[in-house]
Amino acid sequence: MRTRNLLTKAGVLGSVSMAFGSMLWSHKKTEPTQTDSGSAPSCKEPPFPYELKLVQVLFRHGARTPLKSIPGIMEAQWMPNLLEPPAHTQINYVVTDLEGGPRPSSPVEDSYRANILTGGTYPGQLTTVGMQQLYELGERLRKRYIQDTAFLNPTFSPTEVYVRSTNIVRTIESAKCLVAGLFYQSQRDMVPILTTEAESEILYPNYHGCRLLKLLSGHRWAESSTLPDIAADLRSIKSALGIAGHQRVDFILIRDDMVARETHGLPCPPVLDSWRNTVERRAVEMIYHIYEPSKRENLQLCVGPLLHVLMGNIEDKLQDATSEPNRKLFLYSAHDTTLIPCLMALGIFDMRWPPYASDITLELHQHRQTKEAFVKVSYIGQDQLVPGCSGVYCPLQEFKQALSNYSLTFELYESLCNRTKGVAEP
Repeated sequence: MRTRNLLTKAGVLGSVSMAFGSMLWSHKKTEPTQTDSGSAPSCKEPPFPYELKLVQVLFRHGARTPLKSIPGIMEAQWMPNLLEPPAHTQINYVVTDLEGGPRPSSPVEDSYRANILTGGTYPGQLTTVGMQQLYELGERLRKRYIQDTAFLNPTFSPTEVYVRSTNIVRTIESAKCLVAGLFYQSQRDMVPILTTEAESEILYPNYHGCRLLKLLSGHRWAESSTLPDIAADLRSIKSALGIAGHQRVDFILIRDDMVARETHGLPCPPVLDSWRNTVERRAVEMIYHIYEPSKRENLQLCVGPLLHVLMGNIEDKLQDATSEPNRKLFLYSAHDTTLIPCLMALGIFDMRWPPYASDITLELHQHRQTKEAFVKVSYIGQDQLVPGCSGVYCPLQEFKQALSNYSLTFELYESLCNRTKGVAEP
C-alpha cells in the first residue's frame, strides 16, 4: 500500500466497492426532498459576510451498463450505439497516476472486459445517457460557481481545478464529461485526471487493499441476503421470475440490472413491476447491513482516509499550506459505494440509493471580518444539516468534531488494515 506521499493531501478519497452499484429507476433523478432540518436549496447565495474559499465535489458516475445480468430471464440488448459519446462532452485530457506518471493498470476494468453482455458491450460501461448526466452536473456547478458567483474562471486551469478518479473507465469518462459541462469545453491546458493502483485506492471501501476491512465486513455481502425478511422476499422474487434456487442472485444485483434497463428504455420482465419498491427497499437494507454505521471501526476503514483528505484540503486552504495556492475546486469521480458510507459517516444517509451522477459537495466559507471558517454540505443540490452542527453553515470546529469518529490519517489507516491478529476469519 502506498504511503502518504503518493496519496497526497491534494486529493485522494476513499470509495466505492465495485460490488453492484446502481441508480434510481429513471435517469431523470427525482427532486431532492427537504430534510427534517428544513434545509434550503444550495443555490442560494451565501450570507454577505461570508466568502467562498474552496469547493470539493464527490460524485457518482453516470448511467452505465449493468455489472451483471439477472440470470435466467429475458436478456436486454446492450448495443454499442448506447455508448456513443456526444460531441459536446469531448475535451482534451490525460489519465495519469497521482504523481503525473503513466496510468496504472486496472484489474477491476480488466475483470469487466472478460465478459460481454448480450448485444456486444462490456459490463459497467458509461453510456451516452450517463455522459449527458455528468455534463448536466457540470452545468449545474457552472451556474453556481461561474455564472452566479464568478468563483471559478470560465476556462479550465489545472492550478485551479484538481480532478481525481478511481481507475475505472466509467469514472474517468464521467470526470471528463463533468469538466466539459463545467467549462463548456473551454481549456488552455490538457485536463489531467489522476488515478492510483487498486491496492492503494481509498475512493471506495478497499477490501483488497485493507485486510482488516475484508475480515470485518467482506463476508457481510453474502450474509446480508440471509437476513430473515430479506431472505423470504428473495425466495419469493426468484420464484416469480423463474430463477432456479441454486442461482446466486440478491436484491442489489436485481436492482442494478433493473435500473440500468429502465434508465435506457430497455424492457424488464413485467413481473418486476409489482416488485419495484420491494427491490429498492431490500437493496438499501442490504447495503446498510454491509456498512453497518453502528460499528465504528468498519465505517472508519470504509471512508476514514477519504474524510481525512477532505479535511486536509480545507485546513491547507485556510493555512495557505497548499502547493497550489490558486486551487479552488477538487473533483472526485467515484461510485455509489463511495457516497453511501460517506453519507452514513456524515449522519445524513436517507436510506435511498444514490442516483447516477449524484454528488456530495463541501463548501468552505470564511467570515470576511472574523476569519472564522464554516463548512456547508449539500447532497444532490440540497443543503444538509450535519448532526453535531449548529447550522447549515457549520463552524469548522463543529464539523471536525462531527467527522472525528470516522476520519483516519493514512498512517493510522495502514496500521489498522495490517492489524489482523485476534480477528477471526468469517
